[in-house]
Amino acid sequence: MERLHIANLPTPIQKLDRLSEELGVNIYLKRDDFTGTEVSGNKVRKLEFSVADALQQGCDTIITAGGIQSNHCRATAAVAAMLGLGCDLVIRGEIPNHFEGNLFLDQALGARVHLLAPDESREEKMDEIVENLKAQGHKPYVIPVGASNAVGSLGYASAIEEITRQENNLGLHFDSVVIAVGSGGTYAGLWYANQKQGAKRKIYGFAVDHNTEVFVETITNIMKEMYLNDGLEVPEEYHDILINDQYIGSGYAKSRAEELAFIMKIAREHGFLLDPVYTGKGFYGMVSEIQKGTFKNAKNILFIHTGGLQGWTQEQRENALKTL
Repeated sequence: MERLHIANLPTPIQKLDRLSEELGVNIYLKRDDFTGTEVSGNKVRKLEFSVADALQQGCDTIITAGGIQSNHCRATAAVAAMLGLGCDLVIRGEIPNHFEGNLFLDQALGARVHLLAPDESREEKMDEIVENLKAQGHKPYVIPVGASNAVGSLGYASAIEEITRQENNLGLHFDSVVIAVGSGGTYAGLWYANQKQGAKRKIYGFAVDHNTEVFVETITNIMKEMYLNDGLEVPEEYHDILINDQYIGSGYAKSRAEELAFIMKIAREHGFLLDPVYTGKGFYGMVSEIQKGTFKNAKNILFIHTGGLQGWTQEQRENALKTL
């Protein structure tokens, strides 16, 4: 599969010494929020494969979809602008009084933003855009939400190879790799490559929206396609797909005071900032589960910081500061 090289890779791994001492287990942070300013986070790893596939097919416009503060949409807009491609974004969510965060960046980067009404179908809108672009002589390429398909997930299959090289350089092995899960593609790529390596790492995902059953089905379907694309026999069963859905809280992109207080505590005590939609919920879930004993057999845990800082809204910032 063709690949672009856009992200700043490899991203560094940092040990959180004081938090490790506090919790009694070695906790490391992989800084995928360092992949680049406009493309910060995990989505650019996926786009390196998805957009390469679009270019290989001769496409000139990228169409994708996401929520109001979608990191994936923002990164797609940036990559499209970088490569001189058109970009249409189908955005679902409560339409704000003013554009801020990622929604502002989408437009600043030249994307055409299509805001959906609550009763509008995302799929029908994307189909409509495809037909309109074709009628204008363009060749569009559709990337699913979060670039979470077999092509996009190759970004995190390659990330496992990167992590393995870093393990060798650091002289350690990660028992557990932990991420926040929003659309399933990042998890699928990690699990797939980890399985192909025959590695004993456990891949843990903390859901930020759907329940465990939905994610297991989504991730399994992506991995089946990855096996087929590699010409490999598709397993009948997939063991150890570990998705925890107990930390969704009030729902996708909605933050409880305790979650925001946790994010602020981590920032002030350990010097890095999580985001309220993905990494804040995921890191909060991980720390809570460590305290409950879920990771009692782990020696070294790697949390992948998938970015999202551009998505902090004014309301979230104000509510976070109220917890101090």
